[in-house]
Amino acid sequence: MAESPTLPHSRLRSSGGTRIVLVVGGGISGNALTVLLRRAGLTVDLVEASPDWKAAAGSGITLQGNALRVLREVGVLEGIEKDGYAAEGVAVLAPDGTVLHAQDELRTGGDDLPAHIGMQRPRLQQLLIDQVRASGADVRLGTKATAFQQDGEGVDVTFSDGTSRRYDLVAGADGLHSATREMIGITDRPEPTGMGIWRAPAPRPAGVRRTEMIYGGRCLIAGYCPTGEDTVYTYLVERLRDRSSPAPDAYADEMRALSEGYGGAWEEIRTAFTEPKAVNYTRFDRHLVEGPWHRGRVVLVGDAAHACPPTLAQGAAMSLEDVQVLAELLTGRSEWDDQLLTEYHARRLPRVRMVVDASVQLGQWLLDGVRDADVPALMGRTMNALKELP
Repeated sequence: MAESPTLPHSRLRSSGGTRIVLVVGGGISGNALTVLLRRAGLTVDLVEASPDWKAAAGSGITLQGNALRVLREVGVLEGIEKDGYAAEGVAVLAPDGTVLHAQDELRTGGDDLPAHIGMQRPRLQQLLIDQVRASGADVRLGTKATAFQQDGEGVDVTFSDGTSRRYDLVAGADGLHSATREMIGITDRPEPTGMGIWRAPAPRPAGVRRTEMIYGGRCLIAGYCPTGEDTVYTYLVERLRDRSSPAPDAYADEMRALSEGYGGAWEEIRTAFTEPKAVNYTRFDRHLVEGPWHRGRVVLVGDAAHACPPTLAQGAAMSLEDVQVLAELLTGRSEWDDQLLTEYHARRLPRVRMVVDASVQLGQWLLDGVRDADVPALMGRTMNALKELP
């Protein structure tokens, strides 16, 4: 068999010169990790399977304070504050739009950061891409890692374009259905929780300045979050259904129909559901790798290691905290060994498990129709714990 071609720096080792890290996956966690490691002077390659490196068009994201804390380190907070929307608290409404309860949110990132900022996910992705480009990382799009060959000093990685390189560490940030996770033999897989979510962007109605949610009616949850001066991210949560029903070309009609019966701002919002391709339907998953998140010198980050329903809006925050902790350890230690990666897992697992379990529990109470569940207490305990540094 012919030897795979190698690139010029492929034989640099941790014992001599700059350490080399491969980041697999160019989403939120992979991009953030790349920037933080480059800032510390490490050589970083990033490979992304998608050829266009873009986030899903039209989707929104809620960035809690503890996510913003990491994104400030990455250098994109100013852009987030400019392009996103710092919501003025959260409210629970009746189906007709009447406000039942409104409150400020805990500032999990500290008093100097907003409680949360909503923004359009493609814009966040672009801010991160710009930082990765500016960092000087070597980025290859439309490229996958197809094989790892490890020894005690590094990892030889073969890529889908036929090239190979040697790295001191590989970070698998390739999402919920991570190929990296499978290649290193971790068998944990995401499991559906029994809920599905319809999501779409819409123009922001006048007067909508906070996250507002309705529990009950045709859906389990009907909510929206401002994502900019002119936009909101809307979502309708229901019991999980067969994805083949309805067909994708009827998604806009379905989301408009599901929102019927909700009053207040929904009267205006639903008129924007006209383009099927702007509507996304997906399921809620629970995912947590309880055992080690690494095998040798290949380690998992973000959704590759854990994911949860968005009932606490902490998915991105947990992934970004992984990045912060792993970057801190890699840039602060002289030895990159099993002990370092074990410490990374030990620091992250209890906090992530708390968030995953709480997020799933909130959804399960809705599915079971539990009317006396102490939702405020569970949310309060969890969010207060997240004020502490990871």
